[in-house]
Amino acid sequence: MSATAELVMKDHRLAPGQVPPTVIEMLETAEKAALVARIERLLVERDAVLVAHYYTSPELQELAEATGGYVSDSLDMARFGTECKSSTLVVAGVRFMGETAKILNPEKRVLMPDLHAECSLDLGCPADEFAAFCDQHPDRTVVVYANTSAAVKARSDWVVTSGIALDLVRHLAERGEKLIWAPDRHLGAYVQRETGVDMLLWSAACVVHDAFKADGLRKLRAHHPDAKVLVHPESPLDVIALADVVGSTTALVEAARKLPAKKFIVATDNGLFHKMQQVAPDKIFLEAPIAGKGATCVSCAHCPWMAMNRLRTLARVLETGANEIVIDEAVRERAAQPIRRLLEFAKRRKQVVLGNNDA
Repeated sequence: MSATAELVMKDHRLAPGQVPPTVIEMLETAEKAALVARIERLLVERDAVLVAHYYTSPELQELAEATGGYVSDSLDMARFGTECKSSTLVVAGVRFMGETAKILNPEKRVLMPDLHAECSLDLGCPADEFAAFCDQHPDRTVVVYANTSAAVKARSDWVVTSGIALDLVRHLAERGEKLIWAPDRHLGAYVQRETGVDMLLWSAACVVHDAFKADGLRKLRAHHPDAKVLVHPESPLDVIALADVVGSTTALVEAARKLPAKKFIVATDNGLFHKMQQVAPDKIFLEAPIAGKGATCVSCAHCPWMAMNRLRTLARVLETGANEIVIDEAVRERAAQPIRRLLEFAKRRKQVVLGNNDA
């Protein structure tokens, strides 16, 4: 890391004991069919639409698309909510995604299958600690990734997605601004390495991407020399260094679709494989290894909180109206400002942020 980047000394990554086990919903065929039929009926009765993240189960993604909903990343899910006419949004994802949907759609009811579905990046950036840190560096512009709580967004100057982060950070540097970056230490280090901008890096990490190991990836690639390596920039720098393509979820899906290679090693949550296989059914996708020097299987390439989104809990919240996202209006309005700032910047640069599955 260059002299112009400094990692905040406290390590905010979660310990293994703070990460819940990954529990995959297993259903008999008859029960699954009954639940899907019940959910389809309830979506109509409740004037609701289902929006699901790429990392949720294939069953939820297929149900969202079959019922007029949407499958994408967090900001694009929220953007879809502003365009659809339904009065209720059901967000299958993690909690900050439901909050983002509410920030951009304050007039709508936003429900989630499980409010305990958290995110290690969000949990690794407590709003009070982060605000205190920002107060210690009042001369710095605060840039936060979309994977943060409403309260952290409210303390920021800019919200970014992985797809526009490099362009925005270069723009801020041209204005002579020094930055605080939060919460992802790896994405921040990647952005800093590519731009050379003076940045203080918060030190949280995604439990999925943090686990990918460069030496294991080298060994797997040696066994599959014809494979292209696709890496999300939330991964460690030594993993990113081995990539043929580094990019957001959509960039990786597009690479899988467009590149002539027939085999890919993919360093991101394996929930994305469902969409990749949809767009490139004739291609082979291999999980990047979490084995290698220093390896610990905390998430095993799938977010345990994403796995909390299940057909049973989805049906329950539609029936009861439980698990509604509520945000203090003053916080919501402050959190909306850096998002609007991002959208205006993207508009000036003629980049699509919402509507391009960009995070």
